[in-house]
Amino acid sequence: MPALRMSFASALSVAVLAAGLALGTANPAGAATCPSEASPVAPHGGKAHWKIACTGKGVKVYGWVQDTATDGRCATVTATSDGGPGWIDMVEACGSGVRTNFDWSIPGTRAAKVWLRVIDTD
Repeated sequence: MPALRMSFASALSVAVLAAGLALGTANPAGAATCPSEASPVAPHGGKAHWKIACTGKGVKVYGWVQDTATDGRCATVTATSDGGPGWIDMVEACGSGVRTNFDWSIPGTRAAKVWLRVIDTD
């Protein structure tokens, strides 16, 4: 691959990664309604995949989170209800390569806020 094309591909990869980070590693700007799914990647050691599905009583949020760095930090996924009774839960994966599954039922809503973070374990 010519150097110019490789540089452009590298720059494009960085831009796509940065956009994914803005969407996947901070508190969510808004709730996702069902059905939806996301696959965010955190630059400092985490990735996740989740789906939000409608149920007769609310929404179901399920997927996995994986720690991708040997750095003593943990990748976490947090979900909260958007409307209805207050609800929050979090799952973490600690240790490079560790993947943790989650499966949550959130009653009384048709939307949830879900996000990926990498946190210190201290």
